Formats: sequence, C-alpha cells, structure tokens
Amino acid sequence: MSVESVFPALEPLLPRVSKPVQYVGGELNATVKDWDAAAVRWALMYPDAYEVGLPNQGVMILYEVLNEQPDVLAERTYAVWPDLERLMREHDVPQFTVDAHRPVKAFDLLGVSFATELGYTNLLTALDLAGIPLHAADRTEDHPIVVAGGHAAFNPEPISPFVDAAVLGDGEEAVLEITDLVRAWKAEGRPGGRDEILTRLAETGGVYVPRFYDVEYLPDGRIQRVVPNRERVPYRVFKRTTMDLDAWPYPKQPLVPLAESVHERMSVEIFRGCTRGCRFCQAGMITRPVRERSIEGIGAMVQRGLEATGFEEVGLLSLSSADHSEIAEITKGLADRYEGTNTSLSLPSTRVDAFNIDLANELSRNGRRSGLTFAPEGGSERIRRVINKMVSEEDLIRTVSAAFAAGWRQVKLYFMCGLPTETDDDVLQIAEMAKNVIRAGREVSGRKDIRCTISIGGFVPKPHTPFQWAAQCDPVTVDSRLRKLREAVNSDRALGRNIGMRYHDGQPSLIEGLLSRGDRRIGRVIERVWREGGRFDGWSEHFSYERWVSAAEAELTPLGVDLAWFTTREREELEVLPWDHLDSGLDKEWLWADWQDALDEREQDDCRWTPCFDCGVCPAMGTDIEVGPTGRTLLPISPVGKGSPVHNPSLTT
Repeated sequence: MSVESVFPALEPLLPRVSKPVQYVGGELNATVKDWDAAAVRWALMYPDAYEVGLPNQGVMILYEVLNEQPDVLAERTYAVWPDLERLMREHDVPQFTVDAHRPVKAFDLLGVSFATELGYTNLLTALDLAGIPLHAADRTEDHPIVVAGGHAAFNPEPISPFVDAAVLGDGEEAVLEITDLVRAWKAEGRPGGRDEILTRLAETGGVYVPRFYDVEYLPDGRIQRVVPNRERVPYRVFKRTTMDLDAWPYPKQPLVPLAESVHERMSVEIFRGCTRGCRFCQAGMITRPVRERSIEGIGAMVQRGLEATGFEEVGLLSLSSADHSEIAEITKGLADRYEGTNTSLSLPSTRVDAFNIDLANELSRNGRRSGLTFAPEGGSERIRRVINKMVSEEDLIRTVSAAFAAGWRQVKLYFMCGLPTETDDDVLQIAEMAKNVIRAGREVSGRKDIRCTISIGGFVPKPHTPFQWAAQCDPVTVDSRLRKLREAVNSDRALGRNIGMRYHDGQPSLIEGLLSRGDRRIGRVIERVWREGGRFDGWSEHFSYERWVSAAEAELTPLGVDLAWFTTREREELEVLPWDHLDSGLDKEWLWADWQDALDEREQDDCRWTPCFDCGVCPAMGTDIEVGPTGRTLLPISPVGKGSPVHNPSLTT
C-alpha cells in the first residue's frame, strides 16, 4: 500500500522557518523510487542539520548502495531546526524524508549515522516527531527497526534504550546483509514478530542488539559483567571491515546540495584506516587496518563524480591522505588530467612529516592557493611523545618555511588541550610555536603579512583507544590554560597580531566525554536533557552545560554515580568497560600496554612500514594491511581542452 507524501501539509509551513530550501529535496542525483515496488525500505538519518548531514560520505554511500538494489528503497532524513519542529508539532506533520517527503514511521528500517555523541538528543527528536516510541522496548513490528552506526556507535550503550540495534565498522556490506534478512523475514510473513527479526540480526555476530544483553553492576557502580540473556546471541559482537575498496567505488553519483553546506566539493575516500597510532584518535584505532584504493580506482571515481556533479573541487579524503603510498602519483596524475578545467584538488589536514612542496604545488596547480593546515596536536615535544604524535618543532618550521618561501601566506595549526599528563607549560608552548612560525615566514618571504591560526579543541578520552582508561581534564582547568595561552600569544604584539586563535571551551568536551564512555545508565540523562529542551548539542548556540549537569545530578545520584565518576575518574586495568563486549579487533592488553607507554612518554612506530606490534586487528578480523606502491600511473583522458568538461563515456556507463 502506497504511503502519502506529507509535503502538502509541510509546504505551507516552510515560509515561516529559516532556510526552508533544506527541507524540499530534489537535489541533483537524488533518488525517488516506487514505494510499492520495494520489498525493503530504509530511511537513512544523519542526526544534524541538512547543511552538515548532506555532505556526509557514510550516508551518501549507503544511500547509493541500497538504491542500486532493484527491490530496495532508501531515502534521507535530517534533524529539523527547532523553528520547524515547533510548527510540525502544532500542525501534526511527522518526521519526513527529503526525497519523497514520506513519513519516517512507514519505513522498515531507520538507519542513523553518528559522527559525534552530541547528536544523540537529535535522534530522540526525530523518533518523537515520527511517532516511533522513544524506547525500543515499547516498539512493535509495525515500527521501523532503529539501527545505529558511525564512529560514535562503537559504544552504543548510552543510547541502548532508544536503538534496536547497532552496527560497528564499515556499512557497505552490513546494510545489504541486514536488508536480506529483513526481506526474507517479511516474505515469510514476519514470523515471531519484532523479537525474531532482531534475533536473526543478532545471531550473525555483526549486529549488536542491546536488549539481548544484561548488564550487572558491582556495589561501587562499576560493571561486573555483560552477558547475553538468550540463546542464538553471541557473547561478543564484531566490527565489519570492507577490504577491497576498489570493489565499492561509492558514491558514483554524489549528491549536490540545494542549500549551502559545510563542504562544497566532490569527495573521494582514497584509503580507509590509519596505523600512525595517535593514542587520542578513536577514528584511527577503530578503522584499522589500512586499505588503499588503487590509483586507477581513484581516477575513475574522480572523473565519474565530476561529470555527475559539476563541482570544481575534489577532496581526497582519509584520516591522513598524504600517507597514501602513491599520493605523489595520484595528485600529479589528477593535476595533469584536469589542467585547464578549473578543477582543484584538496587534502584535509596533513601531517608535517608527510608534506612536501611538490605535493602542495600539485594540489594548487589548477585552483586557488589556499592556506595550509597541519595538526601537531600538542605544543611541547614531551606531550607529543605521550600522544604518539612524533612531529618535532624543527620539522614544522622547516616545512612551513618552505611553503612561505614558495608563496604561501597562511597556515593553520590544530592542537588539543586537556591531554593526559598535560601541564600549563605544554599548552603555553603552543604560543611559542606559533610565534616561531611567524618569524620563519617573515624571514624566508621578506613579507609582514604572514598569518598563523591556532585552533584548539578539548581532549575527550574515547573507547577503543589507549586513553580509554584516562581521567578527562575538568573544564575549569582547560579554560584556565586557554586563557593563559591567549595571554601568551598577545604578550608580543608584533607577532601576536598575526596569530589567530580559535578554541572550544571545556564544558561541551566534558559532556561529550560523559556520552562517549558512559554505560546504559546515561540513557536516562540523555532523555531528561531532551525532555527539558536539549537539541543540537553540537552547536554552541544551542548547547546548555547547566542542563546536562542538572540532568546528570538528578538521574545519576540515586544510582550512586555522578558526572565526575564517568569523566574525570581514571579507570583501572581490569575494570570491565561498557564496550568490552563489542569487538573492534584491538586487543585490550595491547591497548593497556600502549597506555603505559604513553605514561612513560614512549612512542610507537607506524606498523605499515615496520614489523607488526600485535594490536590484534589483522588476526582478529581476518584482514591485513593493503598498501602499494603498485607502480602504476594515472593515464591521461581526452578530450581535455582549456575550460572544457572532461568526458569519457566508458567510465559513466
């Protein structure tokens, strides 16, 4: 039976809200399929505003992978701003998809991709607007199966009351397997109802269903154990790893936003995973092993994407893009291929020790020369040893000096504040590093208009990292160090006026820490915050620290724990952590040993180029590092004329 569009009820509300274009759909390369012809229907949600959610690669890939299946339909939904939420409640308009404006409640599955824990409250808004019970325990087989994914779902315990299932790791193959199971269950007449389909998902070993696990606590509040409460359910749930990225060249038809978005470019993921071993970096730890796309695969994706979108910038994405074994060949080949077409290339922030001027020149050859971005992360060499970010200040100065001498005028440096063992002096050395960058730039360029921007975020200990045991720094200390840093930057006006400083205060970081390392008891805090108006907690203008603190006090005190217990308390080696039954492939003993190395200020090499350090991922996941060099080159394509589009029909069929 067809499902009616809610657009006739939504349209009259749009002139009354900010940025109404974000709710109308119809983007280039969007897909609308026949509802009645689909056997399985997915609503895919990025729990943030359209401008942040639409460029998200994860959702875009799954949207395309699913819609390629003849009998599968996938549409997108995003968090609505509070102005539209209020009107939707007044006029009984439910949470809708932007593709065909169908009610989310009508779909078989609601897949939610969490890049940050601060998006949890937006999930609750969407569920409530959709008419889906907040608590998974209250849903029937008539409600969508709510599946969480993304990096912030590697510890789904805080949102376990609200989700039916969670998938750890890569989603391409996982969503197709889930689809197959749901299709078969529906074809059989939905035997056993919701409980049976969730059991079928759980027994694959790659889908976590929280309701099938009981958590037992010790008198002091720590977890005693987490155990399955029924047969057919495994003790541990493993992450998914897609190995041959060339076999998954998605997105082939990237979405082009109607409204302004955070990234106005076509992006290609050139490899997945990272083995640099930065101890603070959850993304690097949970995406191991490294898997590179081939130079030919990257070239085909870039060409196809440019033809499908009309974008003039190509982002070569990964956690450390300059570490691709053939990055020089890739950038030169692409710059050669698109010379004269106004197509520019960009990399996200680059490691100082992986950067060179030849690479930078290739990136800027066909486009504008923008600023360079590096991430030393720590101000002092000592703290960089602790976090395993082994970049010396001499390396940084040598690199930026070469860039300034070659014509660049500005550089941005990323740092963190509140790192384990950090002192005031570690942070104050950021100011001296920035001043040395300005001095070096002026000396080699002979110019005064050299700029350096330092951007500082609060450190949050994350699950599945060596710092998962660490005490988080309290907001008062973080904010005090940031004030002292600003004073140090401004102490020399001749240099300080050329140094910009952007930072996030410590309060949102502490709440992110609560959510990232919390257990099931945090679910009641999230719900209370949401009921008291919490929305878009990742946006400073909507975030309320006081609301979170009061909710935590009200909900956790009766349980014998509190906000500090979950955040600023250091864990012991043998404590059962809320995510220990969720297998990222990393050996817990190895993580603990690396934590001890951090405290001893000992660094660890990159296992891509050195012998294995037994982190556990490759044998546990049945995988291996996949890197070049292949020795192959990116062949030219034709026709390429000055200002003309590049077209090769063989790559677009």
